[in-house]
Amino acid sequence: MNGALEAVDAAFGYEPGQTVFSGVSTSLRGGDLMGIVGPNGSGKSTLLRVLSGLLKPREGRVTLDGRPIGAYSPLARSRRLAFLPQSVDPAFALNAFEVVCLGRYPHAGAMGGLRRRDLEVAERCLRETGAAGLRDRDFMTLSGGERQRVLIASILAQEPAFLLLDEPTSSLDIHHQIEVFTLLQRLAGEGYSVAVVTHDLNLAARFCTGLLLLSGEEGLAAAGTPADVLTEPLLSQAYAASIRVSVNPITGTPLVTAEAVEHAP
Repeated sequence: MNGALEAVDAAFGYEPGQTVFSGVSTSLRGGDLMGIVGPNGSGKSTLLRVLSGLLKPREGRVTLDGRPIGAYSPLARSRRLAFLPQSVDPAFALNAFEVVCLGRYPHAGAMGGLRRRDLEVAERCLRETGAAGLRDRDFMTLSGGERQRVLIASILAQEPAFLLLDEPTSSLDIHHQIEVFTLLQRLAGEGYSVAVVTHDLNLAARFCTGLLLLSGEEGLAAAGTPADVLTEPLLSQAYAASIRVSVNPITGTPLVTAEAVEHAP
């Protein structure tokens, strides 16, 4: 899976004079699992939408395979890049297989009809995400972890090279968080380019190959490997808190903790 999704000095604000983030430069290529981290309000989800082409940067540029991302039609872009938002609730009652089939829309025939290959791809994506056993289950009856596997299968069904996911583990217990990140790690190992927004610095440390640390109006506070980014000075400044970083004795990756805030009696 060749190509690159790149941002150069990207900045964004929803209102004139307002800055959500600025100065972001990054490159996402096959095999990358890039985590986007930072405190609340630092622009993580907004950056992901800018990278996906859903929002236009106020400054700088975003390119997909060397072309401005705005030069792609939505259909053409969706064949190269898939975006999974924080919350997905189908408007109609659908089973898991039907949800995955929705991911075939960039390739569907006239009038949105699905052909044999579309159905075969949907079946394959269910198997690849360990969700084949959920095929005929009502999507809304699935657990949080099961839903996420089905939703990841649905964006894989687009057959993109780039997967952008906004907090896919935010409502999951620790077991399912590990399960989802293990799946994303495997997909990156298969050549997909994966970017994920997460609040969990320890999951990011364990699974991501690179990190972007955002810090609100200050923009990009740091970029690099988890060991480069997850340092006490950088995190303490970005989160305006006393952060401690040690080594996870099991994984050998950075282990981040925050000191308790003392309140006056």
